[in-house]
Amino acid sequence: MTTFIFDVLKDLKNNHTNFSRITFILPSKRAGIFLKHQLASVINETIFSPSVISIEEFIEALSQLKSMSNTELLFEFYSSYSQIVNEKDKDTFESFSKWAQILLQDFNEIDRYLIPQEHIFNYLSAIEDLKHWSLEEPKTDFVKKYLAFWNKLYNYYEHFTKHLKDKHIGYQGLIYREATKKIDSYIKNNADKQHVFLGFNALNTSEETIIQKLLENNLANIYWDIDAVFMENKNHDAALFTRQHKNNWEFFKKNPFKWITEHYSEAKNIAIYGVPKNIGQAKYIGSLLSKLQKEKQTLQNTAVVLGDENLLIPVLNSLPEGIKALNVTMGFPLKSIPLASLFDALFHLHKNATNRFYYKDVIRIISHQFVRPLLHINHVDYASKLNNAIEGDNLVYLNIEELNLLVDKPNDIIELLFSNWNQSVEEALNNCLKLITQIKKVLDKDKTEHILSLEYLFRFNELFNELVLLNSRHEHIKDVSTLYSVYKELLSSETLDFQGEPLQGLQIMGMLESRVLDFETVIISSVNEGILPSGKSQNSFIPFDVKIENSLPAYKEKDAVYTYHFYRLLQRAKQVFIVYNTEADVLTGGEKSRFITQLELEGIHKINHQIITPQVPVIENRDNIVRKTPELIKALKEVAQNGLSPSSLTNYIRNPIDFYYQKILKIREYNEVEETVAANTLGTVVHNTLEDFYKPLIGEFLTVNHIEQLRPNIEGRVTYHFQKEYKKGDITRGKNLIVFEIAKRYVTNFLDLEIKALKEGNTIKIKAIEADNKVQVNIPELDFPVVLRGKVDRVDEYNGVIRIIDYKTGNVQQNQVEIVDWGAITTDYKKYSKSFQILSYAYMMQASNSLNFPIEAGIISFKNLSSGFLKFSKKESAFSRSKNTLIAPDTLLAFESELKKLILEICDPNIDFIEKDV
Repeated sequence: MTTFIFDVLKDLKNNHTNFSRITFILPSKRAGIFLKHQLASVINETIFSPSVISIEEFIEALSQLKSMSNTELLFEFYSSYSQIVNEKDKDTFESFSKWAQILLQDFNEIDRYLIPQEHIFNYLSAIEDLKHWSLEEPKTDFVKKYLAFWNKLYNYYEHFTKHLKDKHIGYQGLIYREATKKIDSYIKNNADKQHVFLGFNALNTSEETIIQKLLENNLANIYWDIDAVFMENKNHDAALFTRQHKNNWEFFKKNPFKWITEHYSEAKNIAIYGVPKNIGQAKYIGSLLSKLQKEKQTLQNTAVVLGDENLLIPVLNSLPEGIKALNVTMGFPLKSIPLASLFDALFHLHKNATNRFYYKDVIRIISHQFVRPLLHINHVDYASKLNNAIEGDNLVYLNIEELNLLVDKPNDIIELLFSNWNQSVEEALNNCLKLITQIKKVLDKDKTEHILSLEYLFRFNELFNELVLLNSRHEHIKDVSTLYSVYKELLSSETLDFQGEPLQGLQIMGMLESRVLDFETVIISSVNEGILPSGKSQNSFIPFDVKIENSLPAYKEKDAVYTYHFYRLLQRAKQVFIVYNTEADVLTGGEKSRFITQLELEGIHKINHQIITPQVPVIENRDNIVRKTPELIKALKEVAQNGLSPSSLTNYIRNPIDFYYQKILKIREYNEVEETVAANTLGTVVHNTLEDFYKPLIGEFLTVNHIEQLRPNIEGRVTYHFQKEYKKGDITRGKNLIVFEIAKRYVTNFLDLEIKALKEGNTIKIKAIEADNKVQVNIPELDFPVVLRGKVDRVDEYNGVIRIIDYKTGNVQQNQVEIVDWGAITTDYKKYSKSFQILSYAYMMQASNSLNFPIEAGIISFKNLSSGFLKFSKKESAFSRSKNTLIAPDTLLAFESELKKLILEICDPNIDFIEKDV
């Protein structure tokens, strides 16, 4: 395969061109590397190397203005804007940057296409005036400001461009406009210089003007790379611009048009693969490369062109082993580097000037992979210490003093991360640079292991130094929030370059980087609508119809640019693999690109189109089963001898695997910070408050006076127990204040219920409060003792009947403490778990204290206090209205029988722990 660059060089040689006196001008710097490489295969004598530059470099030299980054331009624009706008009407830099970015793009377009500036800005102002409120009187301040903005656009442009030219700097459009003005003097001063333009397609008006003037003065040659198939089809957008140049340029009326080739019609193997999801595409590209590697033994002259550059990392991770030469032309985005997340977290924490920090933000920072080693001092892991202290004390918001107290003493790293960020922007930037230095000191201890991390640090050090320089020059950044916006803008355009051999092995590149280059084998990814082509997008102050009227490029022209690049990749290739995403996506829609449909409808090539279904292994949905080994049985014996609680038994009924995790493996639930008071915390507070109230009354008959004396203490005891259980959590505001009031209301309502019962003539004697019980269950089938233990909230004597009471702060209904079938009490958790618990308490109390029958056991539900004491009852059938609420010896015997069956099942070595669907 001969490349376009080789053909151009061959043609120049055949025309006896003196290469030493040529300036080659290409669309990109990358193409220049390939041109210099191929020059050696065309020229067989020693010469001075020709000048090889990109079009941007040529235009910049011509204009004598230096180009700047978008961020620097934004700062210069604000300096200019501040000089012509009244202080009271001036936007902050942060607000200004939101609309100035769009306006800079419009300035760029207007200048590149040499549109008369005053005309178009006055035209835009007139449109807005007419379209909105010109007839409305009187105009509001908002309307006046809106129209004033449009009226000032030309003033902004004029002052800003003068400001830049005085400094000999400019944005791309201004550089192009100035270069166009200076082309005549350039031609006059370089009459013996030859220029060769090659591989261009869509040219702006400035480029067209400059190239045509050089052609007319015999100072240039231009080579186009377009195929006859596209040129002859007037509807084919791949040749949209080339046809215009051929038909409209005066030069081509007298001179030949180079070149219209016929490579596209040559035989090609084109395969199109629809693959679900982006990761699926990356994996499939990896399998294609593996297959090619086996067939060719090398991936030389093979390119992977990424339509969506976000696929870079997945594709790199999917490359087959054994690739000896690889070149990645695009950089790795700095915003995707782990270190970026650290500074993002720090700016997020400090962008609002506050001395109190949300605990999740603090944990996110101290747990970061680059910070954690800094907090490991003298064999003490202060990051873990802080984390545990925050969770232990339930700290939702912290200040710098509390953070230092939690690590016992002031810590330089803690100060660096959390202190002095909002004193000034300079201090914030200084903190960032100091942090980078501290991280470097740790990483320098083992440079070979951390070589990549040190490269990350170096690039971030450069970025923050650039921010320091911008801030010192312009002083537009007034707070951390604005600094964060500028940081993100800079970060989004920064990349970490890969090292590789640009002329050997597999090439991975973006679509625009493939300009002028040719490969035998091409794999193109993400050929979907919204990506290739990118489709409609209107990020401009200039309306569509005004763009058309002024010959500015709209979405059709932008789509045509992608059409050219796509088809040019196919022109000389022999093997083409096109991959697209078959899955619907919120943003791109998942529709295959029109390019694929166009290829199929052309009928020029035979196309193999397949939808790839990933071979996903079928994973059987197996139950989680834990076999009862001798070691596990031994552990079970220990648990049984130490004591099984009613809650642990109901936990087994609910799901045996949960019982195994909690009782055997001792795995506890993760102790998270409670931002809002949890239900179990509320329950504990109410239980403990009632314990405080009633414990002094054990053995006494309650009176109305007893209860009335408890009322003044409600707030104090509830507050005390919240502080004890909720630690340093704030209960003075928001949902927590509501929960605090609910706790007080629960206690108040309970006391009201007691007073009502007493006033109705009932007698209540307190027998026990929070009574600990521990009884042995005799099971002859087991060779070890089994202990049942638990704590009963309250035992009282109500009108001569013993009541065993369990408090529940949740909502419990009467039907949840009723039972029909004894066999179901140890199998149906949802229906009978409450009955099982209260019967367990009754069983333990009877076994330990020999309570006199009859006994009642039940629940007082604080969410259902109107129902009073919900008594356990045994019904003859589900439809029976009659029920027995008294617990007699035969009731406990029936329960004991089911309890023993359950314990036997738990301890049976032949019955495994099997997970249930909960």
